[in-house]
Amino acid sequence: MQELDQLDQILTCRLDSRRKATEPCSIVIFGASGDLTSRKLIPALYHLYIEKQLPSPVRIIGFARREKTNEAWREELKEALKKFSRTKPIDEAKWTEFSANVEYCQGEFSDPTAYKKLEAQLGSYGNPQLRNNLLFYLSTSPSQFAEVVEHIHNAGLLKKTGEQFWQRIVVEKPFGTDLKSALKLNGELTRFAHEKQIYRIDHYLGKETVQNILMFRFSNAIFEQLWNRHAVDHVQITVSEKLGVGGRGGYYEEAGAIRDMVQNHLLQVLALVGMEPPVSLEAEAIRDEKVKLLKSIRQLDPSQVAGNAVRGQYSAGSIDGQARIAYRQEEKVNPTSTTETYVALKVMIDNWRWAGVPFYLRTGKSLPMSASEVRVQFKPTPNVLFAAQCGPKLDANAITLRLQPNEGIFLRFNGKVPGNTTEIRPVRMHFDYDSEFGAYTPEAYERLLLEAIAGDATLFIRRDEVEAAWGIIDPIRAGWANQPLTEKEFYAAGSWGPVLADEMLAQRGHAWRLPHSTTPEIRP
Repeated sequence: MQELDQLDQILTCRLDSRRKATEPCSIVIFGASGDLTSRKLIPALYHLYIEKQLPSPVRIIGFARREKTNEAWREELKEALKKFSRTKPIDEAKWTEFSANVEYCQGEFSDPTAYKKLEAQLGSYGNPQLRNNLLFYLSTSPSQFAEVVEHIHNAGLLKKTGEQFWQRIVVEKPFGTDLKSALKLNGELTRFAHEKQIYRIDHYLGKETVQNILMFRFSNAIFEQLWNRHAVDHVQITVSEKLGVGGRGGYYEEAGAIRDMVQNHLLQVLALVGMEPPVSLEAEAIRDEKVKLLKSIRQLDPSQVAGNAVRGQYSAGSIDGQARIAYRQEEKVNPTSTTETYVALKVMIDNWRWAGVPFYLRTGKSLPMSASEVRVQFKPTPNVLFAAQCGPKLDANAITLRLQPNEGIFLRFNGKVPGNTTEIRPVRMHFDYDSEFGAYTPEAYERLLLEAIAGDATLFIRRDEVEAAWGIIDPIRAGWANQPLTEKEFYAAGSWGPVLADEMLAQRGHAWRLPHSTTPEIRP
């Protein structure tokens, strides 16, 4: 066993030398008093700092409307870190060292003088890189993106061109609410910044197992040989959530599941699963292939939506023995709302690799478990030998990429049950991240912030990706517009979604598979 471990170490290929070096910089967080900053951004930056992955020196400035001192803001962040840090308790000495780099700047987003104050604060730093290498994180409402970017440009903090220093902008989803608004937003941002300076963040792309999709596909010849229409029967991508909308009812009424989850997270995972091999591991080469895949997806006109897209909304039910109210009873939700909390799509990709292979995508709130996974279902064996004897009981092979929780990869195939009888049943090979590597999986924001600081855009979404995704989603939303929900579109909280989702797969003889647990089975 020890010899095998030593061989694994010898065969370990380190690609970190390809990573761009980080340079001293200042990180400015707009909307610094918001939940994202305290829950995700500061904990991520703290962990990067104590693990010596942030550049040195570095400064972090929080920009928000409320009046507060540096000391008061640091104390707020410390209390939040105690709750949201992935390592507890926090190290007091390391926090003191980290927080010395954290400052606050009070100002209104619409006030030009506030940006002059920010410019003066940055100008007080002795190191020219701290004054000029700037990462602007827009943790604000999307309606304020253009305003903030215009003001930092007018203050001389954001330049479209620069050889010695750099400035970058990180923006959070949603990137528009439809194709028209996305085009408008992209146009406003690129008035003041070059596209290569804009980093559209989707935290899903920061997950270790999502990043592993490309490595799994393109560093293992045995799997890539099967990754096509000749061997694959269909693909299922599931992102299920156990929670309801909770206090986000107002936001959800505007977004719905298709805007909140499908337009970004699910289509990004689909692009990674289905794309062609890139010509290199450079950011633009990988993003080129993702865009090609998205543009290959067959677009629906509104009349085709009924047979290829299902929406649902949860009604009252129970999960783990606890009663759940209906979506229409949630806070800030219209009692006659038609907003979808569940979406299932049948996606066809019109290219040489995937022609005729359906990709089934589904996501929903108040489902029985929270899980994200990709299941590649292979074609069944010919109807001879064991298949002729067993019929549908001889299950087809499958590979499951488990994105969360219990991250790993699982191969399902058939084997003989030991004994004097001849019995066949499905068995699984497990690769589990925790048991194999015994190391932590970094939080998505840690990886994404580090990549933005380094200027590596691989894990961020390019303008044409956003626009291609909206081109897929808009016709589906148009097909649902002004249509009341039918009885078949409601599902009880704690169930796996509306019956129409099952009927959509049944049209091709397929059935949803439950996310991988101890015994993944066909949905009853």
